[in-house]
Amino acid sequence: MRSQNKTDHDKRYMLAALELAKRGLGNAWPNPSVGCILVKNFTKKNKSEVIGRGWTQPGGRPHAEIVALKQANYKTLNAIAFVTLEPCCHIGKTSPCIKEIIRSGISKVVVACRDPDPRVSGRALLQLKNAGIEVVYGVCKKEAEKLNEGFFKKIKIGRPMVTVKVATTIDGCIATRSGDSKWITGDLSRQQGHLLRAKHDAVLVGVGTVIKDDPSLTCRLPGMKKFSPIRIIIDTALRTPLSSQLVRTSRSYPTWIFTNKIETSSRVKIFRKNGVHVISLANQKTKNKVPLKTVMKKLAQEGITRVLVEGGSKVITSFMREQLVDHLVLFRSTKIIGSNGLTVAGNLKIERLLNAISFNRTSIRESGEDVVESYER
Repeated sequence: MRSQNKTDHDKRYMLAALELAKRGLGNAWPNPSVGCILVKNFTKKNKSEVIGRGWTQPGGRPHAEIVALKQANYKTLNAIAFVTLEPCCHIGKTSPCIKEIIRSGISKVVVACRDPDPRVSGRALLQLKNAGIEVVYGVCKKEAEKLNEGFFKKIKIGRPMVTVKVATTIDGCIATRSGDSKWITGDLSRQQGHLLRAKHDAVLVGVGTVIKDDPSLTCRLPGMKKFSPIRIIIDTALRTPLSSQLVRTSRSYPTWIFTNKIETSSRVKIFRKNGVHVISLANQKTKNKVPLKTVMKKLAQEGITRVLVEGGSKVITSFMREQLVDHLVLFRSTKIIGSNGLTVAGNLKIERLLNAISFNRTSIRESGEDVVESYER
């Protein structure tokens, strides 16, 4: 049995690897965001030293382990690798990380959690053991699974993780009756909203928001436009204006539209000529609305793991009704609008309190004069 000091040692480095993994959230898809730290024990100095660090790069490659090995210049004989997710062992667009780890002379691999991909799950750990490498599994397992929740959902239930972001008044309004919503919350909260975009693969709104607000849905924090997510519009009848910012900038910042217009529609062709990725669901039974569960399934098939919903009340209500909301981030201002304001969600057809949709609050903090509350199902 390992000593408590050894356990603490492993946990400390794994937590550091998880912090590295967070850097890839929002741009590592279709892959999970993984962190890796390589540590070497120097017996003469009686201390450990980090010789390599890495996290999954944009587009999912190179993988964290390869980045760390290159940083260490492969001087890794008898080193220890701390990896937040089981290394890949199948041949994809890159060579399996498992081969590079074995070839590197690493003597021990500490893994937080297994890869849910059936091509990998448990197999890489077995290959490492068969190669004579010591394997420690389960260090910070819950934290690692939580970090890659979207990837796990994509593999296990065929849809991405969904976060709804809302800015409200004290009394739960997102706009006045006339639709005026700029700005309910302060500048610091809006900056945090942009950071949320950067940490998600895609941001989703309904066509009503596009027509009313003409948003750009990019990450406009200094130096972070390159981390802007895919922009997704739910647009049953393809009413999105060709003059909208989302269409005009679609070649620089990808824009996807889900619609019930048929593939051969002249309007579909016009949007595609403008660089918009139009996904037609015209063969679906539902004609009057775009089925959100089908949208989520399609997004997972495209590799999307994390979706941020910024739509208005109509879109949020639809996601709530379909029980597709995993997380809720609520930016609450100090303003009050009153009973004639527009609320976060519309009619959810809930008659009894027993049937109310429940969330667990995971954090609450100040954001200037506002308060930010995070919830999860």
